[in-house]
Amino acid sequence: MPSRPRARGALAALVALFTAGYLAPYLLPTVVGRLAAGLGLGPSQAGLVGSVLLLGSAAAGFTLAARVERIGPRRAARLGLLAMALGYGSAAATGTLPLVVAGVVLGGFGSGTATAVAASGIAGQPDPQRASTLGLLSVSAAAGALYLTLPRLGGGHSPPLLALAGAAVLVWPVTGRLPAATRAHRGAPAPETAGPLPHRRAGAVLAGCLLCWSLAQNALWGVSGRIGTGQAGLSEVTVGAVFALALGAGLAGVTAAGALGSRLGRAVPIGVGTVLIAACVLLGSAAEGLASFATGEILWNAVYPVVLSYVLGLAASLDPRGRWAVLVGSASSLGTACGPLAGSVLSEAAGYPGMGVVLAALLLLVAAPMTAVARHASGRPLVPGSIRRRGGAPAAFVAGAAPATTALLPQVGAPEQEIAPIPGPARRGPARSAFRLARPSGRG
Repeated sequence: MPSRPRARGALAALVALFTAGYLAPYLLPTVVGRLAAGLGLGPSQAGLVGSVLLLGSAAAGFTLAARVERIGPRRAARLGLLAMALGYGSAAATGTLPLVVAGVVLGGFGSGTATAVAASGIAGQPDPQRASTLGLLSVSAAAGALYLTLPRLGGGHSPPLLALAGAAVLVWPVTGRLPAATRAHRGAPAPETAGPLPHRRAGAVLAGCLLCWSLAQNALWGVSGRIGTGQAGLSEVTVGAVFALALGAGLAGVTAAGALGSRLGRAVPIGVGTVLIAACVLLGSAAEGLASFATGEILWNAVYPVVLSYVLGLAASLDPRGRWAVLVGSASSLGTACGPLAGSVLSEAAGYPGMGVVLAALLLLVAAPMTAVARHASGRPLVPGSIRRRGGAPAAFVAGAAPATTALLPQVGAPEQEIAPIPGPARRGPARSAFRLARPSGRG
């Protein structure tokens, strides 16, 4: 049947687009480290550029989340890939800071556009769980390969940016498998989104806590490369290998979250997991050798997606129409974008160990209210696969490895559909001959 190859081709295009869009947050540590070393920037300045990149990506996701179908997936994807190639390519080709920042912003917007298109398409797949897992495996493999390759390509800020631009160029040909436009069925009822938000207090607390939670994660992730090379005394090749192993640990964390399901409820994984993450932050930020640095990074990346899956499942359960899931995800995106700058400022003011103490204290501070919301807020069961990557872009993706990106949440609560009446045969009055009196037959 021709529909099966066509569906497989569209799925392959979505996975490739997801890989290109999510690659920038995955490579954030090496991008920030190369900007600092190649352009002579201070830690806070390099972190600011990283935050600007993620803000551009998040802005594109917020802008296009509900407009991909109107623009057309193929056209939107190509616009995003073109912005990536031009933005990251121009930033790699110049050493002038304003032009680098402008290119990074344009490239970040392109990454967010590609992510939004991939998210919309994967959410509409018959099996979004499988599609999102394929996307996660693809981007993890690509980022792991780049972490092993980039240190061998020389110094300067150009190699990681050229890798991002090259990914956009490589993915461009497969966009022809995406639909040119998606036409909505005429007469289909629009989903109802009116009505007050339920669980307002619990939702607001969860959104505020997740903003701080994501900020703490990405504050450390944005400076992890500099901790490894500067404080722990490791080579860039060794740090890249540790990050590659950490990506694999994140995949193990995704598998564990799926296998665990709702057996422990939500409160225990969220509370205990956040405490473990705080311990990993302390260990990684104070690392002075390979053992402590690798242990902190790998264990952190393994626990992070487990906790995040339960947090976003909790957000989805607070409102059947998914509004709290979107709001909580937006708060997470804001924290994600501010993380690199916060990490750079803290590390410059208090050193890496002092930064770790502050971030760990922040995680412990938000662990209590997040656990309380999980214990007392009633809602629907966990939504399988509702994980958001650190980039914060809304998607139905399974979160995984590097604490650098962001997952779309699946649509929670299908909108009520009108029941179409099935016309039956026209009724006619019964014939008089059908009614007979019961009387003896007269035989015999």
